[in-house]
Amino acid sequence: MYQFGWMRVMYLLEVYFESDREAISFCEKLFQLNKQIELHWKTTEEWGNHLQLDNRVPENNFMESVAGAMVGVFVTHRLTDLISRIIRRNYYYTNSDEIERIMDLSHWIFSGDDDDSQMVRKNKDPSQLLYSLFLANIQQSGSIHFESIVNFQLKVFKNQLIHYVGLAIDEFKREEDHQAFIDMLRGYVKKRTPVVDTVHVLQGEAFSFFKSDGRQFSRMELRTLMQKEPLYIVGLDADELNLSPLITMAPEKIKIYGDDPSEPKTLTVINIFQERAEFTSISSFPFPYHSKNK
Repeated sequence: MYQFGWMRVMYLLEVYFESDREAISFCEKLFQLNKQIELHWKTTEEWGNHLQLDNRVPENNFMESVAGAMVGVFVTHRLTDLISRIIRRNYYYTNSDEIERIMDLSHWIFSGDDDDSQMVRKNKDPSQLLYSLFLANIQQSGSIHFESIVNFQLKVFKNQLIHYVGLAIDEFKREEDHQAFIDMLRGYVKKRTPVVDTVHVLQGEAFSFFKSDGRQFSRMELRTLMQKEPLYIVGLDADELNLSPLITMAPEKIKIYGDDPSEPKTLTVINIFQERAEFTSISSFPFPYHSKNK
């Protein structure tokens, strides 16, 4: 954009999309980011959709809006296919169920806003790298071919994505190992003769265990029970006092009381004991609350 006294010359940018769907998506995302850009659309036999953008805002805001819209188009229409190709070609997966799970984990790592996903990607935002690459190309030329940028100008981003898919595969393998561990414990418990009929469990940083008469299992009682069972056979530590006591007791019925049915320790117990485990609200806990502090 050039300025002569009070006059401002409009900055023009030509953008080409081969895909009609991507062109429409670009326009929608662009107008969400900046409603002051004037757009002229025509189709050409050689290049497909030809969009001429007339800038009526400061040049930097204009280019940032275009780059942001292109990132949106890429994430919406290209990211999943690229991840799929990386899983197949770089990591040689062929099983469709495994590919689908790794793809889900890759998207979670790429764009998840929870603490775990941000920790996996070390609090980096991969879409920012994508944005900077699109912006650099827009700043260098008045004519932008989306297909060309995607195919030839995103190598740094694609290398980063290969790394993220690798992290997703590591997570997938941990999930597989965990599921194998759960299956093994499930089979082990099924073969055990129950030591007690019913155990009442209160959620907390550590589980609290109660007998049917309302008395709380002391740490000494739990350790005495656990010493009678070779827990090392199933990979459990005798010092672990959440899952190990339940595996040792192999109760006919486990009643878990709390506020969070998706709490990880609780889910693990339910996955192992299945129909023998039941979760209910802490308000249903049948014994005096002071018992849990004994």
